[in-house]
Amino acid sequence: MPDPSKEYLFVSSGNSPYHEEPYRAESYGIVYIKEGSVKLNAGTYSWEVSAPSIITLGASVIRYFTKSSDQLNMDVIFFKDGFLMERYPDPFFLFKFDFFKDSDLIVLPLKDSWLTKVSKIYELIRLTQDTGNVHEPELVRSYIFALVYEIDACHRQHAMDMPALTKGYPLFTKFRQLLGNNYMQEHKLNFYADRLHLTPKSLSAAIKKQSGKSAGKWIDDTVVLEAKVLLQNKALSVSQVSGMLNFSDPSVFGKFFRANTGLSPLEYRKKVN
Repeated sequence: MPDPSKEYLFVSSGNSPYHEEPYRAESYGIVYIKEGSVKLNAGTYSWEVSAPSIITLGASVIRYFTKSSDQLNMDVIFFKDGFLMERYPDPFFLFKFDFFKDSDLIVLPLKDSWLTKVSKIYELIRLTQDTGNVHEPELVRSYIFALVYEIDACHRQHAMDMPALTKGYPLFTKFRQLLGNNYMQEHKLNFYADRLHLTPKSLSAAIKKQSGKSAGKWIDDTVVLEAKVLLQNKALSVSQVSGMLNFSDPSVFGKFFRANTGLSPLEYRKKVN
């Protein structure tokens, strides 16, 4: 897990962080999988990512990695938007790139010239950090900009090379957006069905057909993930976590959490701490 006090952090292969429990970082992260494979969990999605690939994680995305290959070799650059934008006039620069927020674009396989260019940028970042260059922050900032532009160009090339297929499922996309904006307060399927002008049964069936998981399961998984992150904060009581997630009573929250994890909130807190 990156140090929240640092504006940027480069973690070279061999020292890559594995955090078995979900956490939310204030930083963006760009991960370069050089060898082997890793299981990535971001939000309620999971991927088995094999080298060579890039993983892009936006700030505040709940994430964790699980090593799935003994030969895993990866480099990670963490950075805060304030660091990257310090000398740049557009504070919304990073919001222009869907691969920091669209789950379908988080993982980017690399090949050919893209692989060569990305690997060279990471090598420049490593060398800059190792040699203690007096202009290290400015150089690292420039390399991150270059990396973001290369990733964007690679995504655009992939989109051009793909056949003109129907893009995704509009209903599922709308449901995900609605869930992302409301899950802290709204846990009932009826709320989401009403706003999508469907019956709960129709919505659940449609989402399951499109994603393999019912709408109710998506809601529960999203709330549980947030609960796990909040419970890792020792400054918050279980009652406070329950209130933040808009449960009517801590006992109701406890039953919900146990039903979905097999542990009570206190048992989970003791396990991770």
